[in-house]
Formats: sequence, structure tokens, C-alpha cells
Amino acid sequence: MSSSAETTWRGFLQEAALITAAVLAYFGIRNITAGSPGVAFANADLIVAFERSLHIDFERTIQDTIIGNHVLTMLVNWVYIWGHWPVILSVAAALYLYRRDRYYLLRNALFVSGAIGFLFFAFFPVAPPRLLDLGLVDTITDESHAYRALQPPGLTNQYASFPSLHVGWNVLVGVVLLMTAAHLAVRAFAVVMPLAMAFAVVATANHFVVDVVAGVAVVLVGLAVALAIESRQAAATLGAGGPIRIEPLSLRAPPVPRRASSGQPPPGSARGRAPRHHARRG
Repeated sequence: MSSSAETTWRGFLQEAALITAAVLAYFGIRNITAGSPGVAFANADLIVAFERSLHIDFERTIQDTIIGNHVLTMLVNWVYIWGHWPVILSVAAALYLYRRDRYYLLRNALFVSGAIGFLFFAFFPVAPPRLLDLGLVDTITDESHAYRALQPPGLTNQYASFPSLHVGWNVLVGVVLLMTAAHLAVRAFAVVMPLAMAFAVVATANHFVVDVVAGVAVVLVGLAVALAIESRQAAATLGAGGPIRIEPLSLRAPPVPRRASSGQPPPGSARGRAPRHHARRG
């Protein structure tokens, strides 16, 4: 293995260890910061009232499109379970290997938006719709068992509905892919994947509509911060050789260059000019 390939794989393993530690910290902190059930249900009631005042309480309508159809229910569950962490980690690995700059942009945006999400989880806990008396069905628990294997109940905060980073981080992955890839299939996936996730989190009664909107807003803030970090790093790299000197504008004509090799005066000088025909020689 060449030295460059060895360096790439060493860095890849280091980043993989960092991401793994960050994911475990994410679930651990979410579990530690879980609010009290009374506060979480009270906040959920506030969200329900807010949505009804705006006539955007579409949770029941959206779930009714899949209830009673086993194939659609399993498909939506599959999107919710396998369309999140497997997609995020796969895209991150591909970006690290082929577009390192975009990988760092995605990583930093994930970290920043995750930190913002922790604040909401700790100070504004919200119970998900599936735990409220809204006539909704918990399709994940009733129909699927893979999600419990991916996210053990001991590492899951039941009251971390607001904001929906499940949707937000998929939107972030889609935006970075649109910024990176030109292939039509990849760009189509970048658009369809977060839309499907937004539908899935509501259809499975895991998030309110407002949770989805808040999740997108949080990750856009994280992306803006990551872009600012990238811009400052680029400016620091350009300025590593010292400040660029800009000479002031001069109105004087530039000096006539001399001929260094022949020793003859430049054309147009007094010594090298041929005598005029009407001039009188002394």
C-alpha cells in the first residue's frame, strides 16, 4: 500500500472513531437530558394547540394514507428506520473518500445542529404524537422490530420529539449532496430522500408537523455555521503567506526599460537618435 493510501485510510479510521464516539454521545446525552413526563406532555399539548390554531395539524390525515395497507406501512417504517443513520453514515464515508472538503462541511454541520438539538431536548422536552391520546398508531412498535435493535430503549429519549433531527439531518445530507454531485440519480436521491423521511416521521406518529419544520430550521443554522467555519479556514490558508500588498495607483508614466546586453541607449534617446536632414552640424 502506498504512503498516500495508508494516510487516507488512517485518517478514515480516525474519523470513523470520532463519528462513532459522537453518535454514542448523542444518544447518551439525549437519554441523560430526558425531561419529566409531565413537562413533556404539557409541551406536546402546546404544540397540538399551536398546530390547530394554524390549521396544520395534519398528523391524523397523513397516517390515514397508510393505515390499513400493510405494504405502505412497512415501506414507511423502512424509510424511518433504514433511511436515517445508514444513509448519513454511508454518505459521510463516500464524501470522506472522494470529496474531503464536503465531508468536513457535513460533519461540522451535524455537530453544530446536534448541539442545538440537545438544548431543546433538555429545556423543551416534547412527547411524540404516538404517546398522546390523538387516535394515532405507533406503527414502528406494532410492525417493526429492527428499530429497537438499531436504537435500544436504554439509549432512547422518548421526549425528544422537538426538533426532528431525523428529518433535519436527512435534509442536511441532501443539501450537501446537491452541492457536491452532478449525477442526476444522486441529485434525485438528495431531493426524494428527505421528503420521504419527512412523510415517514409524521405517518409513523413519531413527530408533529411543527417538529419537522423546526428540525429543518436547526440544521440550516448548523449549515450556516459550518460554512462560516469553512470560509474562515479558507481565508486563513490564503493569508498564511503574509498579507497581500496592493501598490497605490500612480499617474506617472512607467520608466523606459534599459537594454542590459548591448550597452546601446534605448530607442528615442538623445544619443542614439539619427540627425535630422535640416539640422546644422557644428
